[in-house]
Amino acid sequence: MRRFCAICFVMLFCVIALAETPNDSNPLFLIRKHFQYGYIDNTGKVVINPIYDVAKNFSEGRARVESKRKWGYIDKTGKIIIETQYDDAGDFSEGLAKVKIDGKYGFIDKTGKIIINPQFNRAKNFSEGLAWVETNGEYGCINRMGKYIFKPKYDEVDSFSEGLASVKIGEKWRYIDKTGKIVIDSQFDWAGDFSEGRAWINIGGWISGKYGYINKTGKIVINPQYDNAGYFSEGLVNVEIGGVSGFIDTAGKIIINPQFDWAGEFSEGLAKVKINTKWRFIDKTGQIVIKAQFDEVESFIHGLAQVKIGDKYGYIDKTGKYIWEPTK
Repeated sequence: MRRFCAICFVMLFCVIALAETPNDSNPLFLIRKHFQYGYIDNTGKVVINPIYDVAKNFSEGRARVESKRKWGYIDKTGKIIIETQYDDAGDFSEGLAKVKIDGKYGFIDKTGKIIINPQFNRAKNFSEGLAWVETNGEYGCINRMGKYIFKPKYDEVDSFSEGLASVKIGEKWRYIDKTGKIVIDSQFDWAGDFSEGRAWINIGGWISGKYGYINKTGKIVINPQYDNAGYFSEGLVNVEIGGVSGFIDTAGKIIINPQFDWAGEFSEGLAKVKINTKWRFIDKTGQIVIKAQFDEVESFIHGLAQVKIGDKYGYIDKTGKYIWEPTK
């Protein structure tokens, strides 16, 4: 999972999750009605009635649901495929999901078969064929058979992205490849995942330091000058300077002038931005295409965006029309 700096982290109001991954041909969206959870399709039709006390978003055709403080998985018809039996469970990623049994994490496949025995104190999702696992306070990396690619030795880690992962060694962050070899040995105070060939880095610390970007050789391509920074998406990235946020391209050129109180990543051609207390959506020219009315929003995926007004959640399409009216 990506570690988000503050500009990206602010909007993780995950009471209701988004739909499945962008390449899903039959996405379902999590809804809440009368404090019970169910799912709709992208037309707003209820596909799985709201009957669950706790439910999460679909991932690779499975969604986590909780019953009597145990987790299991349903399919897109609402059928329980894997019985509620785990103390904790994660989303499926690359065909496997982490689950917790008797205080330890292992991995199951989409039938519920244990593929990697529970033996780890913590585990991250599989990414690019590898997963980070923690024992005795240190992280190492395993493959899909549960074999260590390199033994636990890192205090903090990020998942692999575009072939590299940031790891903390001592008080500084570096980048390793999938063999565990350090390939970017510059010592950053903080470092993010690679996205579209760029990764944000921090020099000076997360409170008073500045953010810039490196390429995959470790060369600084955008000088550290921003108070906060996000991840590149659709060729642009949100950055903060002087208390306001705007967007730059991969060369560091300002595309949308800093003017927003907060901003998120572009997704499906639109980005969420906040002015004063309300959120709205802009296009890549910076023009507001969905006007302010929301207390919180999530990015568009499969043509819909989750929105919140007061304590009610709903979904809108790209015209701003409600597909699912806000409900508690």
